[in-house]
Amino acid sequence: MKCLAAISSLVAFVVFSALCVAGYTVKSIDDEAVRVNLDLSHVSRVVNERFLSVAIDASLIAEEKFMNLLNSPKLRTLAKALIPAFLRFGGTKQDFIKFKPQGKYLHAGDNRNSSLPYKDLCEKLELPPLLENKLKQEWVLQSKILLQEEARGKFQKAKFSEYAIDLLYTFANCSGLDLIFGLNALLRTSENSWDSTNAELLLKYCASRQYAMSWELGNEPNSYEKKAGIRVDGYQLGKDFVHLQQILQESSLYNSTGLYGPDVGQPRNHRKDLLTGFLEAGAEAITACTWHHYYVNGRGASLEDFLDPVVLDSLATKINEVFKTVESVSPGKKVWLGETSSAYGGGAVGLSDTFAAGFMWLDKLGLGAKLGLDVIIRQVLIGSGTYHLVDDNLDPLPDYWLSLLYKKLVGPEVLKAEVLTNVRTKKQIRVYLHCTNRKSTHYKQGAVTLFALNLNKGQVAINLPTQIGNSTIEAFVLQAPEPGKQNLHSRSVKLNGEVLKMADDHTLPNIKGSVLPPGEPIRLPGFSLGFYVMTEAQATACR
Repeated sequence: MKCLAAISSLVAFVVFSALCVAGYTVKSIDDEAVRVNLDLSHVSRVVNERFLSVAIDASLIAEEKFMNLLNSPKLRTLAKALIPAFLRFGGTKQDFIKFKPQGKYLHAGDNRNSSLPYKDLCEKLELPPLLENKLKQEWVLQSKILLQEEARGKFQKAKFSEYAIDLLYTFANCSGLDLIFGLNALLRTSENSWDSTNAELLLKYCASRQYAMSWELGNEPNSYEKKAGIRVDGYQLGKDFVHLQQILQESSLYNSTGLYGPDVGQPRNHRKDLLTGFLEAGAEAITACTWHHYYVNGRGASLEDFLDPVVLDSLATKINEVFKTVESVSPGKKVWLGETSSAYGGGAVGLSDTFAAGFMWLDKLGLGAKLGLDVIIRQVLIGSGTYHLVDDNLDPLPDYWLSLLYKKLVGPEVLKAEVLTNVRTKKQIRVYLHCTNRKSTHYKQGAVTLFALNLNKGQVAINLPTQIGNSTIEAFVLQAPEPGKQNLHSRSVKLNGEVLKMADDHTLPNIKGSVLPPGEPIRLPGFSLGFYVMTEAQATACR
């Protein structure tokens, strides 16, 4: 009997191997199976084409020399690949810095008298490799100092010159990003209104250089008392924004520019009134209402938090609270997540810059668009903390690659998608549906992109509706380099089995999908993220 059992097992193994070699996907008996409902008939929402945007933390300007990192050819290559997008320059440090003109300086971005084409000018301004390496080494030490400052809650004041602004604007312009600059709101008069003197000096300089940009005023005013011993109520903050709008309207360059705010932290019981008061006094001054969101405290977060459906679902509660407030005071006003990442306090060490962070990031993009956010600005492309998109060597981290795939495959039109079956699995298999990015010439009109998260350790089979079940599907599956929960801490990522990395400082890898057999369920491996382009879906909503 033992012999027969052994032969039977051997035959089963040979058959399984032959099917795999032939290109068939063999369903394991351990596979979970879910059905999804996809509505291709109408668009439920349309988000901003710059929906996924990025930030540079204002901590970079605390020592002006580090702004030179923005001339890194590698960083520019990575930034260019994420357009269209806003580039927000802000964060806690923005309320502790002042503009101090030097008068005599070299304009980093001065091309008005240059005979060079704009593309050549951007290449000319690239950072020399030796200086880049020196700055990167010094930035590692600077980041530690800034994180200690954050932990103590005591922030050093700093000054910046025209040169820092030139570097920032040149980076944004050469990368194709739309710059939003955060002004210092903690410069107050004796009556506790905003002192605009320094901002007017900066605006005058930027206008003289013809720097096209948008503006914010202040960062997380709900925490001013804790960080600086200054309390600003919502009504006063609204009046401050009206004052800034009046200044902008007097400028021939900035009279129709964007003004965003108030960049409050997520709703909490003791300061919920701040947003209401702000909107009552200043809603007419802003282009969109901005607020910030982080899921957990970085100092105590665990891997389980990053994979917990309850933690991910908590975002919906906060979004709905903000929308309720905005709609009650200023109906129809656009709402942005003006700053967001996984964990506050600079991120969670060993988690926020690893593959594990992708579950929070992709779910936030899916859920945010589904519930009506217009823009989500990721903290940060570069800056202090551990939730950045590039590492200390300016090499892309897993969330960068995830963002790149999102930009490539996902359009602004949101469609309805819902997991229908298997109550135990339902919360851990999360799906979202958009029209495929129409700017991609690779796909036909009517194509749709389904993106999905599998928070389980086991593979799941996703059964599609019959009307699109026979469409050709291009799959882009992101996984940690090695299987197993412990490997979710990796700072590398595989796309369809190949580790993603830049070919050189100017070249990203060729991103290709894997074609799945028509009529087969989508099989999403355990602890993975997947984008699935249904090339022949012929969705009426996406034509």
